[in-house]
Amino acid sequence: MNYRHAYHAGNFADVVKHAVLALVIEHLKLKPAPFRIVDTHAGIGVYDLNSEEAQKTGEWREGIGRVMAAQFSDAAATALTPYLGVVRRLNPHGDITRYPGSPLLARELMRTEDRLVVNELHPEDQQMLKRLFAHDAQVTVTALNAWTAVKALLPPPERRGVVLIDPAFEQPGELDRIVEALKDSVRRFAGGTYLLWYPIKELRPVANFRRAIASLALPKATAFELTIRETKEEQLLNGCGLIVVNAPFTLAANLDALLPELAGVLALGKGGGFRTEELGSESMKGTNRVR
Repeated sequence: MNYRHAYHAGNFADVVKHAVLALVIEHLKLKPAPFRIVDTHAGIGVYDLNSEEAQKTGEWREGIGRVMAAQFSDAAATALTPYLGVVRRLNPHGDITRYPGSPLLARELMRTEDRLVVNELHPEDQQMLKRLFAHDAQVTVTALNAWTAVKALLPPPERRGVVLIDPAFEQPGELDRIVEALKDSVRRFAGGTYLLWYPIKELRPVANFRRAIASLALPKATAFELTIRETKEEQLLNGCGLIVVNAPFTLAANLDALLPELAGVLALGKGGGFRTEELGSESMKGTNRVR
């Protein structure tokens, strides 16, 4: 899968990923202690939806475009508020022309005492990140191999925070690398929250990935998935998922309200829907919830 992000910014997968990231950050802000956000595959930080790349695919129209135009229940709208608030601030005149990548989304939601580390190996993208965050003392831009970055940047000095691992899936074996990175990371930073993004195309690799995460026997790990169509055509991006390790206690209720409505808004055909599965050892002691 080639996931060069300028072509896909603001699509349905971004909506899911960024809505969850925003909810996690908002929960971290409930306590006064500072925290750190680590983004291992940062991209360029903000995207021009009028660019040639974005216009070529038009994926944002069926992602953030639909969400901004949709009507949600009070509970779902509340869950979307942190994320959509940032999108609206970037587009004060109403038309959606700019879309925040995870680095800018995180930066907009942080407090003055919090810190952000954005890692991007691609030289041009890294230079764009440096320009975006020039003279910003709360943001550090690094240019490491992402799997090296996870080791180098953990544990954070604050001992609180969230790590977003969001590979481009341009190379085989990325799901295995995520599992190994998580296994090593929780030894370094056991109390951190980890967001692990993955595409849903072929179902078997995704099922194997969930089993591999479950086999780590982490206390708290939950897979949240959304599909926009049936998964018959395995060359297409039919959905996406996030495995959240050490999710804040508020996240499940927010996503219980949000995911069913997002699935309806973002569906492109029959077979769209959502799925939640508990993979952590604490949940395995009771009932393993699959929705």
